[in-house]
Amino acid sequence: MRAARLHAYTDDMSEALSLDDVDRPELDRPDGVLVEVEGAGWCQTDNHIVEGMWTDYVEQNLPMTLGHENAGIVREVGEDVTLVSEGDPVICHPHVTCGVCRPCRMGEDMHCENAEFPGLSRDGGFAEYLATAERSVIPLPEGVDPTDIAPHADAGITAYHAVKKAVRQLNPGDTAVVVGVGGLGHIGLQCLDAMSATDIVALDPKEAARDLAGDLGAGHTVDPTNEDVAARIDDLTDGTGAHQVLDFVGSDSTTSMAPDIVAGTGDFHVIGYGGHVHEPSQALVNGEFSFKGTLVGKYAELQELMALVDRGDVELRTTRYGLDEINDVAEQLEHGEIEGRAVLTP
Repeated sequence: MRAARLHAYTDDMSEALSLDDVDRPELDRPDGVLVEVEGAGWCQTDNHIVEGMWTDYVEQNLPMTLGHENAGIVREVGEDVTLVSEGDPVICHPHVTCGVCRPCRMGEDMHCENAEFPGLSRDGGFAEYLATAERSVIPLPEGVDPTDIAPHADAGITAYHAVKKAVRQLNPGDTAVVVGVGGLGHIGLQCLDAMSATDIVALDPKEAARDLAGDLGAGHTVDPTNEDVAARIDDLTDGTGAHQVLDFVGSDSTTSMAPDIVAGTGDFHVIGYGGHVHEPSQALVNGEFSFKGTLVGKYAELQELMALVDRGDVELRTTRYGLDEINDVAEQLEHGEIEGRAVLTP
């Protein structure tokens, strides 16, 4: 089968991956599930993997097939599998978990002590087939296209996980700020609108992204390149600040806004990454606000997100590409030229 594989870390996205002929994966566990990949989302994390950013956190053996946002059709199941059958459309949670360690018992899928992460720690879904396991597949509602739904396997569940944490602290009339209305942010904004009665303010330097934010439920939009963000948030909240901020960019310039825009006892959720948090400890003490990280989400939260999708509350903006266009996609995302999410179709 064809697979897009990383052979060496590089900053040159034009030659990031090569298309290789490799053996189709075989199931080696009784709860295994073989999925014929219909769609695999390209994520900013894939760019970071190509750059070698994850080597300090995850053991990687190259060459490796990337792709962790996967959906498709079940083609083979292990002898113990009862949840799905051959021919079922599924979306795949990105973590393949053991189910027996303490984090798994507590439902914390992303913190499984024995987890594998297709596309990050072992071969992923930028290929014709993906080997996963029963604990990681979710049957799709009737009529949902597994190709276009694939980015919800990471981008969607990550955005939803952050929003779910934020809405617990939001009351009607409170203000929430969405920083970045791109591939992650446009999902998070829809989740926030569907799950709360908050007033939503969206920040993005791109006019098209701000227009999209307005269409998706934001009551106000701000251009951070031409407006004083802190002054605008102060004006919109009568000097209180935003009770919850969801940063889908995670750059130095966005995280540095926190002390000036977060309300006292509020939270600044870091979802996108690549930058740093450099704030005086006194700013945290004085504002009594918190920075909170977001690492994908739980299996049950992917189920919940699929319920929102089935209800029509959350829609993905996607563009399809052939597997042979994968390096073009990597380059376009590196330069911020992709609206919504890119989906590779093996």
